[in-house]
Amino acid sequence: MKVIDKIALVLIIIGALNWGLIGIFNFDLVATIFGDMTVLSRIVYALVGISGLWGIKLLFDDK
Repeated sequence: MKVIDKIALVLIIIGALNWGLIGIFNFDLVATIFGDMTVLSRIVYALVGISGLWGIKLLFDDK
């Protein structure tokens, strides 16, 4: 597994955990840490989204 794949996987897991917290406890961890829709939190959300798209590629890797 390439380094970029591992980074994407970690970000996908972070995003999934954050969505789980939002769904179960109505608690947004990213917004709590970085602020509600600050530039930094938007970067985190964007990176998680891009990682989700990269994760689609991981489904089709033969390795």
